[in-house]
Amino acid sequence: MTIRAVIFDLDGTLVQTERLKAYSYAKAIRELSAYTIEETMVVEAFKDVVGLSRREVAQSLLERFHLEAAARSRMGEFGVETPWQAFVQIRLQFYEQLLSDPQMILKNTWPHNMLLLEEVKKAGCRIGLATMSYCPQVNRVLDVLNLGKAFDFVASRDDVDHGKPDPEIYRMVACELDVPAEECLVIEDSPTGVKAALAAGMHVIAVTTPFTRAAFSKNELVDKRWIVNDPELLPQIVKELMALA
Repeated sequence: MTIRAVIFDLDGTLVQTERLKAYSYAKAIRELSAYTIEETMVVEAFKDVVGLSRREVAQSLLERFHLEAAARSRMGEFGVETPWQAFVQIRLQFYEQLLSDPQMILKNTWPHNMLLLEEVKKAGCRIGLATMSYCPQVNRVLDVLNLGKAFDFVASRDDVDHGKPDPEIYRMVACELDVPAEECLVIEDSPTGVKAALAAGMHVIAVTTPFTRAAFSKNELVDKRWIVNDPELLPQIVKELMALA
């Protein structure tokens, strides 16, 4: 068996958008709390929900910081039906400000994963992207990074009914790439994404970030050989997995 396709996650894997998302949630929480809650507290809390759906993240943070009533009072402003939706709209205003600056995106790339993308493409692998971000944000980030044509197929949250950890998005990408799941290697940064790839029957390498490292140390989702905490080791570990696949 050989690896014929490599599928990348986007947020936290190619770009440190998880960091930007964390700060946007923190700014929204600060606003809802009348600036009584520190950004650092929200950023730490965000680490526990990295990779979950927008709804799950929003609900979790509102509950954790007891701000459902504050978010409920903003529902009419945005024409939404639930507190978490109002919270999301507040947070998106901050996130859009961050993403509107191309330099902010460029300086928050992960060089080791970007280099891996180039290398596996040169090696002739099919290349896919499976992200829980929505299509407009995905296209904006890929355009800034000049990756608009780097992938053979891109799947976003808009394309699936169920988000990660459901395997739907990875199965879809494999199908569109016309490569069996067992011949796909997924590069992920979050436990939620790793669960999705494993459930799809694929090989997985978890390249951790400051937002996900602790979560991987607490569980045994994937063999420790395939968890990369030191980016310099990534090329070697990819070669080892491909040799065994």
